[in-house]
Amino acid sequence: MRRRLPLGAAVLDPIGLALTDDDRKRLLHPAAGGVILFARNYQSPEQLAALTAEIRALRTPELLICTDHEGGRVQRFREGFSAIAPMRSLGLRWDRDRDAARRAAHAAGLVIAAELGAQGLDFSFAPVLDLDYGSSSVIGDRALHFDPIAVGALAAELVRGFAAGGSRAVGKHFPGHGFAALDSHVAVPRDERAVAEILRKDVAPYRPVIAAGLGGVMPAHVIYTQADREPAGYSAYWLKEILRGQLGFDGLIFSDDLSMAGASTAGGVAERASAALGAGCDMVLLCNDPEGQGRLLESLGKLPLAVPQRAERMRRRGGRDLRKSVAYREALQDLALPA
Repeated sequence: MRRRLPLGAAVLDPIGLALTDDDRKRLLHPAAGGVILFARNYQSPEQLAALTAEIRALRTPELLICTDHEGGRVQRFREGFSAIAPMRSLGLRWDRDRDAARRAAHAAGLVIAAELGAQGLDFSFAPVLDLDYGSSSVIGDRALHFDPIAVGALAAELVRGFAAGGSRAVGKHFPGHGFAALDSHVAVPRDERAVAEILRKDVAPYRPVIAAGLGGVMPAHVIYTQADREPAGYSAYWLKEILRGQLGFDGLIFSDDLSMAGASTAGGVAERASAALGAGCDMVLLCNDPEGQGRLLESLGKLPLAVPQRAERMRRRGGRDLRKSVAYREALQDLALPA
């Protein structure tokens, strides 16, 4: 029987292919609000559908279910899913034929959303809006292009494609991880550029993408030294003044994974969550750390989401399997994928 619990702020990951008793205990905590799935949680489309159904049956409102499914090297589910090319491929199309690139971007969003939705997921943490400066190995071919105009146009079509597939999109990594060379998974990157340059270049794509209906934003674990001493995910300047204020974004702000080295500046797990939520994040992710998840949930207590409507807007829309639709088959053709 489902437990009635308002959504909390924590997004957690289960251990394996099905929920364990420890998983259920964590996901039934009042502070839990979502589940992120990784490659280790995937064996087949049938197994994934069973796992998401098990997660949805735990509580009401249902927990949000998401993953990182961008294409290229960041695609958690392979067998039974279309192989999506790295996002840089869309930028290369843009350089040859802008209209064809826009169609392909829309198609990629639709295919990703339709295939994830068919297995019970709500959304993916995509698209990447970082500019391709050629200096960040962790971003690399995940970036669409180096030109902010190209990134904004292609990402806006990705967002519309996700929507056509029944899903909202999440832009990352605000205000931009493309210039900083260090990988925030294992280090604390710093970007020493002037704020005006970051706003003019890296932030520019967010305007058309927000206008296209962007549902969520994930800030970078990068310190922009000319703006704040803390990483963007802990910075009220970036999240409240720029993202909410200047850009007018009213969607859900997710922290990046708090287990990453780039998040370490705030202290332990509880302090990291407090810093992210205090700066303006709505939800916080903690992955690959079951013990830390226990401490996180204990620190959050029974505090519900401040603006639950933002989370509700992230839910998958439409109940039918869009893989059976004409739009899905046409999208595969636009991507030059086999139907």
